[in-house]
Amino acid sequence: MASNKTAAKPAAKPATAKARLAKIFGAVNVGSFRISAMIMGETETGELLVLGSGHRASQGIKRGYVTDMRAATYAIRDAVERAEKNAGTSIQSVWIACSGAGLSSRVSNVEIEIGGRRIEEEDVEHLLIEARDMIQPDGRTVLHAQPAHYTLDGAHGVANPRGLHAERLGVDVHVMLADGAPVRNLMEAVQNAHLEVEAVVAAPLASGYSSLSEEERELGVALVEIGSDVTNVSVFAGGMLLGLRAIPMGSGDITDAIASAFGIRRFQAERLKCVSGSAIASPSDHREMIPVHGPNEGAEEQSGPLARGADDKNRIARAELISVITQSQSQLSGEIGKALKEMGFSGSQAGQVVLTGGGAELAGLAEFTQSALAMPVRIGRTPALTGLPEAHATPGFAGLAGLCLYAAEDPVDIRSVGSRFTTGSNFGGSFGSMFAFGRWWRAMREYF
Repeated sequence: MASNKTAAKPAAKPATAKARLAKIFGAVNVGSFRISAMIMGETETGELLVLGSGHRASQGIKRGYVTDMRAATYAIRDAVERAEKNAGTSIQSVWIACSGAGLSSRVSNVEIEIGGRRIEEEDVEHLLIEARDMIQPDGRTVLHAQPAHYTLDGAHGVANPRGLHAERLGVDVHVMLADGAPVRNLMEAVQNAHLEVEAVVAAPLASGYSSLSEEERELGVALVEIGSDVTNVSVFAGGMLLGLRAIPMGSGDITDAIASAFGIRRFQAERLKCVSGSAIASPSDHREMIPVHGPNEGAEEQSGPLARGADDKNRIARAELISVITQSQSQLSGEIGKALKEMGFSGSQAGQVVLTGGGAELAGLAEFTQSALAMPVRIGRTPALTGLPEAHATPGFAGLAGLCLYAAEDPVDIRSVGSRFTTGSNFGGSFGSMFAFGRWWRAMREYF
């Protein structure tokens, strides 16, 4: 990434109650299962505090796309109001995460001649303009165009080249693209909820900020974010996201498989999966009978037909539930393995795999996936942030927390560069530059 500030902030000592806030960030994660919001404050000393968070069941969203504008707007507004109530403050603008919209990622390297002299700030700016002008979105929306590492005469890993000598100065630029219409629909749903959009952030980038360490992003790691309808598989190395694949499957497909296998309602299947489900079988599963009906279901629902294969008390063997779960999980793990192989993350090039997202909360999933992929696997959780509710310190909220961390760092975007060299550019239908120009001078002071 462009800066190392984010990794240090979550580890800061807790701020006192009297700490004055210098900034407040609002974030909204729009998923197919739930919509969540978080309000985070940054003190004058740089410490981060979670002021409030809230969530509710998703509406109007399917596989990361807005399918009902009115319903999605209502759900977003409701989630934000819950976070505002908990925080005791209101917000006017938010950063939003995008998990669908055909996300794709690529890295480009650009070099300019320096001639052996000392590199000045103008050289860095000139290089970033050269990189910016090489962006070819082909009619798609540019969500991010970020300098990750600089190179001096081909040598990588230079964080700040200013003041150094070189014959050639280069930069690796990470560009994230998305389909324009779905992103505009997402933005409009947020704006209809009476909120301004600070920026649209690719969900894998946000999740990487919370679930991955700086060292993991440098050495190489795969991040698998399992949502309800979409699983994003991304590979990080050299401090940046190198590859991304979106799989149109998620934890919701496991719920549907349970509902279909036993002929029960979807909400019953979801409860069975969360309360009694597991990705790992045990010898006692055949002896354990679990009720299909929940304790809060009404008499009418409990008097309905028995589940397929249930006993006279409408109970099923836990072994049968786990069998359905593992079959569905095997399909998803197979697709994850294919995606990793396509991105070169296999064999001797493989490394740590980190699972996050709501689907990563299934019991035994890390062990199951480690066996299926033959790679080390761990669960990525939300970092220890001051003020974060225990209920939100789970993989399902890692993306939301990461979105706030991303907003706090606000990485420089090369589309904001160019005031001294050019009057601006048209990025082929990309509206992303509207987010960037207002941050130009601050970014130059902080990073260069």
